[in-house]
Amino acid sequence: MNMQTLVFNSTTKRVQLLSGSRGDSKVLENFEDVPTVKIETGYYEVMQKTETGVVPVLRVPMANTNMIILK
Repeated sequence: MNMQTLVFNSTTKRVQLLSGSRGDSKVLENFEDVPTVKIETGYYEVMQKTETGVVPVLRVPMANTNMIILK
């Protein structure tokens, strides 16, 4: 199982999901308007603000995901 990295910038409200570590990885997903990343049982849940409210847009397993929080 390959590790991936979820980078959450709490100031710009952006999330990037990378295929490995930050240095030389491919960007798998980008999300804007992310007020929070929830920590659930066994996975991280990316929440995105829409016109109708805040909805989940991505879930990634904790078992193979490093999460980095930037400010």
